[in-house]
Amino acid sequence: MLAESNSLLSVPTGTLKISEFPHTNGGENCESIYFSLVVPTYKERDNIENVVRILSQLLDELMPGDYELIVVDDDSPDGTWEIAQSLMPEYPQMRVMRRQHERGLSSAVIRGWQAARGQILGVIDGDLQHPPEVLMQLLRSIKEGADLAVASRHIEGGGVSSWSFTRRLLSRGAQLLGLIILPRVLGRVSDPMSGYFMVRRSCIVGLTLYPVGYKILLEVIGRGNVDQIAEVGYVFCERKEGESKVSWKQYVEYIYHLLRLRLATTRWGRFSQTIDFPISRFIRFGLVGLSGVFVDMAVLYLLSDPTTLALPLTRSKIVAGEIAIFNNFLWNDAWTFADVAMRQQEWRQRLKRFLKFNMICLAGLVLNLLVLNLVFNFIIANPYIANLIAIAFATIWNFWVNLKLSWQVTQVK
Repeated sequence: MLAESNSLLSVPTGTLKISEFPHTNGGENCESIYFSLVVPTYKERDNIENVVRILSQLLDELMPGDYELIVVDDDSPDGTWEIAQSLMPEYPQMRVMRRQHERGLSSAVIRGWQAARGQILGVIDGDLQHPPEVLMQLLRSIKEGADLAVASRHIEGGGVSSWSFTRRLLSRGAQLLGLIILPRVLGRVSDPMSGYFMVRRSCIVGLTLYPVGYKILLEVIGRGNVDQIAEVGYVFCERKEGESKVSWKQYVEYIYHLLRLRLATTRWGRFSQTIDFPISRFIRFGLVGLSGVFVDMAVLYLLSDPTTLALPLTRSKIVAGEIAIFNNFLWNDAWTFADVAMRQQEWRQRLKRFLKFNMICLAGLVLNLLVLNLVFNFIIANPYIANLIAIAFATIWNFWVNLKLSWQVTQVK
């Protein structure tokens, strides 16, 4: 039996990379099986028991003892994970993971896959909007040679039960936008926004995934080594219990994800993957740095301009730079490196990160000052243009060294 007790799965940490063998900890069983189905949940207390019962009955008939059902819950305030955990003695193929320091459907799926032991990895919603019986057709497609089997609402046999005109329009508009931005990825499937599919583990082994929001399928197709794709029609049903989590935020995240994948498929993106350069984190760091530019420029103007305090340029720059450093640390800790910061929330750990960040950025400030004075005195006699050039040089230094030193998990309980 897979679950001899009702203990929870340990949560994998680090990059979202699927290994050839699952993440294990504390003697967890790592014997390979055929199929692992992940059910990501958040506030699904009213649905989870019914979902587990239906899926277990179906898979017990299809492949008795050769599957596992992994519920990954994002620490639901309604105690979804506790309900799921209480069901484990009754359903021995079931495993439960409770994530307390991460959020997001896509990353929940990948964490489940990291702990999974299956040769085939799948995902299904935890609210019964994805009809479980379609699993049989998806598994059949995989056994017939498909690398990826996707449940689609937009082919024969598919559809939606009672969507409003606005929601249908948004869905189709998102698909059209995706075809424009990323045709080589979205053009391979009719329903790229589907959250119901399965993929061969071998297609994504060793690849680092960077999901955004709800749409993990984009990552699998865009970054995975997927050759043959099969699609199965299904009717998307309205939920019977709980509340829908679809909002405008998901559409914004979808567009952001498309743009990031588009960038990743360029020559620079492929090069950054080859050298394992975290380009998405660098973009966030750069946006935070941009906010620091405005802070820096504003303070520099107030201190050095002849119409204000008219202080010497170098002295003004030191003060402006330190204020900008503080601004940037707050944003980087809350956004750019939030995954690390959430695991180290004590004030001593935060202070330690700030001191490291400050020291590295002060070294960057020295570099900034050298470039500023060099450009201002020998190339462009405009302090603001010279300052922008100096900031660009310092940004690269600050990101790379902070990535390696400041935001690293070194103290965990």
